[in-house]
Amino acid sequence: MTVNPLFEVWVYLSASPLLWLTATLVCYLAAHRVYLSAGSSPLLNPVALAVGLLIALLVATDTPYWTYFDGAQFVHFLLGPATVSLAIPIYRSRARLRALWLPIAVAVVTGGLAAALSAVAVAALMGADQATLISLAPKSVTAPVAMGIAEQLGGHPSLTAVLVVVTGILGAVVGGGLFRLLGVRDDAVKGIAMGVTAHGIGTARAFQVSREMGAFSGLAMALSAFVTALCLPPVLAWLALTG
Repeated sequence: MTVNPLFEVWVYLSASPLLWLTATLVCYLAAHRVYLSAGSSPLLNPVALAVGLLIALLVATDTPYWTYFDGAQFVHFLLGPATVSLAIPIYRSRARLRALWLPIAVAVVTGGLAAALSAVAVAALMGADQATLISLAPKSVTAPVAMGIAEQLGGHPSLTAVLVVVTGILGAVVGGGLFRLLGVRDDAVKGIAMGVTAHGIGTARAFQVSREMGAFSGLAMALSAFVTALCLPPVLAWLALTG
């Protein structure tokens, strides 16, 4: 029986931990090229396109997620250093951040709570169960914090992770158009709004617009995670969603 050479190559590559790391990078680079070719249209968000390409590849090759993760976990490891590196543009914009500390604080607290409670209210009106409501509440916070909150309060961390990604992509896609519709031109204001509502994916989009917008978005994302982790549990308990 003759074995297809391409099959032998695939068996060899699938056993290599570098395969899925390389596939992840190639998918993102391809998605980013499409994004740039379309004039940086937010409708062709490179993160969303790369996710779609990877899902199609995993389905086509019948590859389990954990097999993929074993090879691509180095990217997951880099999330920590990448988040910490946001401190650099924040430091460079420290003078303006210091001058605007009060409106930033008010915007982060009110924006974070509004994002959580509005989502919970809409889902409750549509008949969602308690665990789903808890999973939905931290959707606008960066994924590690959101998943921790959901798990601690009795939600579904996996569902929360999906909701966080969807929220970030939607924020990155519609944010620019919404700012233009509302006549918002200040990069600081746009950055805070993007960071509070669309966390890391929105912050990545903000940096593509300007360094100042990215700095304010990164700060708002970090502060929003802290405020949500601190305030959301007692608020949900007050609403009788948790014990």
